[in-house]
Amino acid sequence: MRIAISTDGESVSAHFGRCPAFTIVDIENGKVTGREELANPGHHPGFLPRFLHERGVNCIIAGGMGQRAAQLFAEQGIESFMGVSGSVEDVINGIVNGTLEGGESMCKPGEGKGYGLDKTACDHPEEEN
Repeated sequence: MRIAISTDGESVSAHFGRCPAFTIVDIENGKVTGREELANPGHHPGFLPRFLHERGVNCIIAGGMGQRAAQLFAEQGIESFMGVSGSVEDVINGIVNGTLEGGESMCKPGEGKGYGLDKTACDHPEEEN
């Protein structure tokens, strides 16, 4: 299995599309057999699902993504696992041990959707004051 983890430094990024990089992990028979980091080539609707599919990714793990993005990943045969936070190392260990827990996506629907406006930030719970 090949997994892409949305990555921001050593942590899981809250939003898959705006993460600086993806940590790509290959897991076979309960062991990590490969690991690389790919810079995020950009956030354009439908591009990242194709980009990761072309690299053999079966699953994406992130803090959040919108419903349309999850649908686009599903169309590429990529499972979306949302609501994940913490260090990339802890996530990888959770995958290997079968203990990784997800939850609800951390992203709210984006402002500007459908109005030709680019959203520059997500409305994550930790950003609310």
